[in-house]
Amino acid sequence: METKTFPFNLEVVWHPTESQIRNSNLVRFMHGQGFRDYGEFEKWAARNPAPFWEAVLEDLGIRFDRPWTRIMDLADGLARPRWCVDGKMNVVASCLDKWQATDHFDPGTKPALIWEGEDGAVRQYSYAALHTQVGQWANALQSLGLGEGDVIGICLPMIPETVMAFLAIMRIGAVALPLFSGFGATAMGARLQAGEARGLVTASGFSRNGKHISLLAVLEEVRAQTPALEHVVMVDAPPGYPDVHDARPWVSAFPARAPHASLPADDPCLLIYTSGTTGAPKGAVHTHCGFPVKAAQDMSHCFDVKPADVVFWHTDMGWMMGPWLILGTLLLGATILIYEGAPTYPRADRLWSLCARHGVTLLGLSPTLARMLKPYGVDMVQPHDLSHLRAIGSTGSPWDPDSWQWIFEHVLDGQKPVLNYTGGTEISGGILGCSLLRPLKACSFNTAVPGMAADVVDDRGLDVVGEIGELVVRQPWIGMTRGFWKDPGDRYQDTYWRPWPDLWRHGDLAVRDAEGFWYVLGRSDDTMNVAGKRLGPAEYEQVLNGLPQVAESATVGMPDPVKGQVVVCFCVLQPGVEGDARLQSLLMDVIAREMGRPLRPEAILFVPGLPKTRNAKIMRRLLIDIYMDRPRGDTSNLEDPAVLQAIARSVQASP
Repeated sequence: METKTFPFNLEVVWHPTESQIRNSNLVRFMHGQGFRDYGEFEKWAARNPAPFWEAVLEDLGIRFDRPWTRIMDLADGLARPRWCVDGKMNVVASCLDKWQATDHFDPGTKPALIWEGEDGAVRQYSYAALHTQVGQWANALQSLGLGEGDVIGICLPMIPETVMAFLAIMRIGAVALPLFSGFGATAMGARLQAGEARGLVTASGFSRNGKHISLLAVLEEVRAQTPALEHVVMVDAPPGYPDVHDARPWVSAFPARAPHASLPADDPCLLIYTSGTTGAPKGAVHTHCGFPVKAAQDMSHCFDVKPADVVFWHTDMGWMMGPWLILGTLLLGATILIYEGAPTYPRADRLWSLCARHGVTLLGLSPTLARMLKPYGVDMVQPHDLSHLRAIGSTGSPWDPDSWQWIFEHVLDGQKPVLNYTGGTEISGGILGCSLLRPLKACSFNTAVPGMAADVVDDRGLDVVGEIGELVVRQPWIGMTRGFWKDPGDRYQDTYWRPWPDLWRHGDLAVRDAEGFWYVLGRSDDTMNVAGKRLGPAEYEQVLNGLPQVAESATVGMPDPVKGQVVVCFCVLQPGVEGDARLQSLLMDVIAREMGRPLRPEAILFVPGLPKTRNAKIMRRLLIDIYMDRPRGDTSNLEDPAVLQAIARSVQASP
C-alpha cells in the first residue's frame, strides 16, 4: 500500500462547554468506572472489552431473565466471540416493559413514538400505548403459528406499524428482516428467499412527493416467486384483497398482554442485508444482546441521548439506521420521531419544519442529504425555531468541508456540534464518532467510539498517523455481526478478517492526524492509484463539491492500459448551470491547482444524477460499469434505477 499524507488542513471550529462536559452521559459513565481522564478511559475501553461491555449492560439497565455466567468467550477466536454466555433475555423487555414502572417518567404520558405523514397527519404513542400495541401485534403474529427462530420480513415505509411490527417480531422470538420500502419484486423476493422467511409485514403503498406509490404489483410478484412465504400482513389492504390480513382491524382484535419469549442472549433477533455498495448484499446476523446494546451505547456515549430527547434520523427500515433508531432510542427511554415522505415535500424546508414542530433535539442526516438541501439556501432554515436542536448527527458518506460548514453555521448557528459517525451494518453502529468531551474540526471524528479498538494501518497491518490507510478494529465488541446468514463462514472471514490475522478490516480508507482527529475518505474498494499515489474518492469530491457550479459529485478510478488507472469525475450541476467544454476545462484546472497537476482527472462528465442506495451511499462501481460498458451486476438497492440509463446517455454523448 503506497501511502499519502492527508491533504486538508482543517481548524478546530467547535469547543464543548463546561456544562456539556459535566452533564454528559459519557462523563457519568467514565467516572463510574473510576476514570477522570478521557484519554485513559478510551484506552481502557478499547483494550478491555469484557469489563467494558459488562459495565455498559449494567448502565443501560438491560434485563436478563437468567444472568449470564461469562460476558465474553473467545474460545473460537476473535472472529467468533460468544457474548453473555448462558444468559437468557429478550431485548424488547428492556425497550418497553421496564419503562412501565419507572421513576424517570409517567409511561402513560411520555411519548415513545411520534409519526408525521407527508400529508401532515400526526400520530403519537406513549410508552404505555406502544407497549399495548406491540403486545397486540405479538399475539396476532403468534396466532399464525409464527414464533421462535422464524424469519419475518418487514417492507414498510416509516409509519407507526413499522415500529410495532418490528418490536413484536422480536418479542415472540422471531427474527426481523427489514427491507427497503422502495424495493422491486426481484430484490425483495431474493432476500425473503435467502432468509427463508415464513411471513411478511408490508403495506399497500406509500406516499412520496405527493404521489401514492402502490406496492400491490410488487407483492404479487414476490408471492409468485417465494412459495415458502406463508403469511402476509398488510397495512391498509384494499377491501376484499385476497390472502392477506388487513393489519389495523385484524391486530386490534387481539389482547394486549403478550409475554416475551425468553431466549439465549446471543440468539438472532435481526437479519440486515448490507447495502451492496461493493458487491452482492450480505445478510448480517445480529442478536438480542448485540445490535440493540451497541446502538444504545453509541446513542448514549456519542450523541448524549437522555429520556428528555426527541430523536429524528431521516432513514428507512432497510438501512441499519432504522433499527438503530428504534432500539437505541427506546432502550434509553427517549422519544422517536419518524417521517413518512420526501425531505423536500411540499417545500424544501420540510426537514426543518419537522424539527421545529416536534421539538427535535437530535437530527440525523447524511452528508448527501445536506448537499441536496444546501442549494435551497438559508431562507428555508431561518423561519423555523430550531432552538431545541442541540446537535446534528451524520453518517452514510464522507463530508466535504463546505457542506459541513453550511450546516454548522446556518442550522446550528455555529454554536452546536455536528456529531459525525461512521461504522456499518455489520458493526451495529459506529467505529468512529464524536465525543462532547473534545473539540471538533469540520468533517472530523474526534474519537473512536468507546469500546472500539479502532486503528489506521498500512499494508503490513502497522498503525500509521498522518497517512491514509485501512480502518481496522483490533478487539471484538458486543455488536459485531455473528456472521452471514446461512453462510458456512468463508465469506465472512474473507470479507473482514483478511489479509491480517485478528484484525477486523472494515473496508474504509481513513486517516488520523497528529492531533488525534480522524477522517474517513470512502471505501477502500474505491481506492485509486494515481501517479503512484493512493487516493480516496472524497479527496476529489471535496474539491468539486466546494465549487458553486457543482451540486454533488462522484469520482472513480478507471483501468488504463498505459497508466494503470486514471480518474474520471461525474458531476451533477446546480440548476441553471450549463455543462459545456468550458466548464469541464475550468473544473479540471481547479483540481490540478488544488491537488497537483499529476492528479488531474482524465475526464469530467456531467450527469443528471448519481446511482445511490436508499441510505444515500453512492454506488461507484456502477459508474465504472457504465463508463466501461460492461454488465452492471447487482442493482437491487438503488433508490432510482432509472438514473443508470440517464447516466449512460450522458456518457455516450460525451466527447
